[in-house]
Amino acid sequence: MFAATVLPLVCTPGPDLIYIAAQALSGGRKAALRANAGVMLGYVTHAVLAALGVAALLAASPFLFEALRWCGVTYLTYLAIRMIWSAIAGKGISMNPNASPASLARGFMTSFFNPKGLLVYLAILPNFMNPGEPIAQQAILLSGVFVGLCALVYGAVGIAVAAIGRVGTVRASYQRVADGIAGGLLAFAAVSMARS
Repeated sequence: MFAATVLPLVCTPGPDLIYIAAQALSGGRKAALRANAGVMLGYVTHAVLAALGVAALLAASPFLFEALRWCGVTYLTYLAIRMIWSAIAGKGISMNPNASPASLARGFMTSFFNPKGLLVYLAILPNFMNPGEPIAQQAILLSGVFVGLCALVYGAVGIAVAAIGRVGTVRASYQRVADGIAGGLLAFAAVSMARS
């Protein structure tokens, strides 16, 4: 029941999924999978923070919640500007399959600064917990279901987008178009996060 409830949320494009798609366009399948791993590390961090009560503190403090959200908006805007500038200048910006630490770290930052991940643990997950059963075990199981669904859906999208991108010719002009589209997707994600 929990999986059926969160699956539509997982499938709704947000900053994390858009970031993975952008990585798939600009860096291919390996970059998308590394970005996906980074995003999942961010979700695991959210689960740990929720278990420690930090998520409840953020939800209770509008200032802290907004600060986290605007950090995410700023970070996505920064990535979008870099990608768009790369497309205009015709220079790659190290968002390629060989940039594993960058893809992983950027994926983590994208999901960590997305407060919607914390809200899943605060607003949805508690509704599926039985107070008569061990809370920690239930939280770990439900968090695992959420992270697992995200990993599967986001990974499938990343691989599909990378395959579509590979169909195009691998020329400098194609890379510039891919960088421009990826930058536009990241800008869209930043605007969406800013408006939410």
